[in-house]
Amino acid sequence: MERLAGRIMLMSGWKRALTAVFAGAFAVLALPPFGYFAAMFVSFTLLVFLLDGASGNPDRNRLMRLGPAFLIGWLFGLGYMVAGLWWIGNALLVEAEAYAWALPLAIIGLPALLALFYGLAGAIARIFWYDGFGRIAGLAFAIGLTEWLRSFLFTGFPWNEIGQGLMPTPLMMQSIKLVSSYGMNVIAVLVFASPALIATKKGMRTGLSLAVVLLAAHAGFGAWELRRAHDAPAPTGPLVRLVQPMIDQSRKINDSDRTAIFEDHLALTAQKPADGGKTPDFVIWPETSVPFILTQNPDALSRIAEVLDDGQILMAGAVRAEDMGAGAAPRYYNSIYMIDGKGQILSAYDKVHLVPFGEYLPFESLFDMMGMKAVAAMPGGFSAAPDHRLLEAPDGRKFYPLICYEVIFASAMQPVARDADAIVNITNDGWFGATPGPWQHFFQARLRAVESGLPVIRNSNSGVSAIISPTGEVASGMDFGLRGVIDVSLPPKVAPIVNEETRTMNFWLLELFAFLIAIYSRVRPC
Repeated sequence: MERLAGRIMLMSGWKRALTAVFAGAFAVLALPPFGYFAAMFVSFTLLVFLLDGASGNPDRNRLMRLGPAFLIGWLFGLGYMVAGLWWIGNALLVEAEAYAWALPLAIIGLPALLALFYGLAGAIARIFWYDGFGRIAGLAFAIGLTEWLRSFLFTGFPWNEIGQGLMPTPLMMQSIKLVSSYGMNVIAVLVFASPALIATKKGMRTGLSLAVVLLAAHAGFGAWELRRAHDAPAPTGPLVRLVQPMIDQSRKINDSDRTAIFEDHLALTAQKPADGGKTPDFVIWPETSVPFILTQNPDALSRIAEVLDDGQILMAGAVRAEDMGAGAAPRYYNSIYMIDGKGQILSAYDKVHLVPFGEYLPFESLFDMMGMKAVAAMPGGFSAAPDHRLLEAPDGRKFYPLICYEVIFASAMQPVARDADAIVNITNDGWFGATPGPWQHFFQARLRAVESGLPVIRNSNSGVSAIISPTGEVASGMDFGLRGVIDVSLPPKVAPIVNEETRTMNFWLLELFAFLIAIYSRVRPC
């Protein structure tokens, strides 16, 4: 190990750059659909060795001396983001004639920007660098901080956080209840980077012991939580039908197919239960499943009423138009409608966190001049709702709606969600085809279930659709690329061990812990 560390530390030029990119890309094997969390031990050990050799020119000022460490962190992040997000380019191929030119921006440009957070982490970590456990703690502090920044800066994009590599199964998801997704980033680096100490020996006993204790506590708490959940009696909840129509995205943007698409959803909704059992209480359609403005088409509401039984409730994704008065263009919202068996719209939820360049254009006037438009937007783009709200059914059950990638944000779980009985997450991952994207998205919906203590009703046009229990386990689901329905009883919610405020405080305590160790190592090397 010492010889390997020395060789990597002394690398230069393209070999050094390529090793950093490889280390980041290899870490993606820990993420869905692979789940080989051991890959991150390799990646972070390599990253530590590379940062060991990232000392700047001593003749330059202190800030400029951090440049080599920033570059290593950026190259690591570039490899991680390109390997983890290349599938975003699939969305541009749905209308290739209009958007294929932007493929390099999606596959390389966006990852290059996101990699800046890892460059910043490398530079911050290098401030604390020393040949001991303190440098591991410094790296954990730095990545914990920059992953937190990535969750909200520039609208936020916390996709594939480092901590997700330490949570491949429900057993290893439970710790998120205590420290939040942000805290898991700190723990993950403390664990995954610890093998680097074997090479330098300094701080090896301390670092490896802490890593073993953290990993054992992480798995042990998960086992205890799963056993506790399985031992508790589970009352039977309402029966929920997930409709997965598997509509090809090219059809969804074709105006001539709109009626056929709507009838596809109705036909699946009307199917009798396979076992001749109870009729579902709730029917869920995916994001933008209604291919026209529902309120401008009363016949559509009549058709829904014909298919639904009395007492049944449909929650369907649709575009909602808001009339802004004479002479003004309407506002459009990406919404969920709650509709009863009489075809009446009971309530609606409008998406709060829109996808930049997907549902709206930042700096719209500038991009309009360049002839650009958002990939999935209405004319003028979608509008964002001011805040999250619950959908309440006639029987009193309350649902916390999250549309598409809103579910990846821990911050989306606003206090109002505490009154909900379940999360409803509808999406259309058909944009991305049979790539890792839909599986990564589904995985993050499972984390929200564990974190909040709420079951998640997750429905995607193309899959993966499932009912997820508050432990992150899949009660029942439908794989990607299948067409059909599943009827599943909704699991009950559970009281969270700690609330969101406490989880956030625990994250900052972990950050403080890592920071103090890093500072202490500079004063008294360990």
